[in-house]
Amino acid sequence: MKLLILSGLSGAGKSVALHMLEDLGLYCVDNLPLSLLEALVEDFSRHGDFSSQGVAVGIDARSRAPELDSFGECLARLRRRGVDVETIFLQAEPDTLLKRYSETRRRHPLSSTQRALVEAIEAERKLLSPIAEQADLVLDTSLTTMHQLRDSIRQRVHGRDGFFSLMIQSFAYKQGVPSDADFVFDIRCLPNPHWQPGLRPLTGLDTEVATYLEAEPLTQALFDDIRSYLEHWLPRFETENRSYLTVAIGCTGGQHRSVYMAERLKRHFSASYPKVLVRHTGLR
Repeated sequence: MKLLILSGLSGAGKSVALHMLEDLGLYCVDNLPLSLLEALVEDFSRHGDFSSQGVAVGIDARSRAPELDSFGECLARLRRRGVDVETIFLQAEPDTLLKRYSETRRRHPLSSTQRALVEAIEAERKLLSPIAEQADLVLDTSLTTMHQLRDSIRQRVHGRDGFFSLMIQSFAYKQGVPSDADFVFDIRCLPNPHWQPGLRPLTGLDTEVATYLEAEPLTQALFDDIRSYLEHWLPRFETENRSYLTVAIGCTGGQHRSVYMAERLKRHFSASYPKVLVRHTGLR
């Protein structure tokens, strides 16, 4: 049986992700108390009437604290029973969550007349930490739109085939370093096309920008160093049964250099890995 556990902070996009999983053909159950998870798995396993794509279960802070504290033990029991289980956790920065709640005017599940919203967000983060610590994939949605989140879930989950999934992500340092990255490479030492009037409106996806960067010897040297480092260490992560790994490439604005380097790394590693994804958070 394939089981996907989806959890995360309120306002980080769990409902959007769960709807995407349902669209992908998974049988979805939202807001299930953790104490009922093993019983649900037993029922589905016994009757075999779940989707061939598997079952997705949403678990959030409305479960009781003692149950959440024992999440790791629950996960271990399921795996001993032969359940193919993965956990995805969605998070976002506090300021982002505050902004989203102010825009939607929805009530946070842990807020009350005695607890302010900012306190509720922090309490939820601590409450769900046992799940976040056990997650196979942690996605930070602070800079992610609803459509980007749906696409990311689709790319990561659809047709789960056991292959190691490598995400190469470009980002802008002025927007902050992605908190879900496993490796971060700063390439701001390369010449910046932003200061070339003819290149400023273009992106790292354009041939003119690639030509400009490749004329600089430092570009090839930096690419070779990043490529060599990843070629050495990625197989070690595979042997540790990691399903996902995210490599973040950053420049100042996330428009030229990081986009170019992310695309070039994707082309290179696609020859060795069947699932190499690319994502550009600095492009809008």
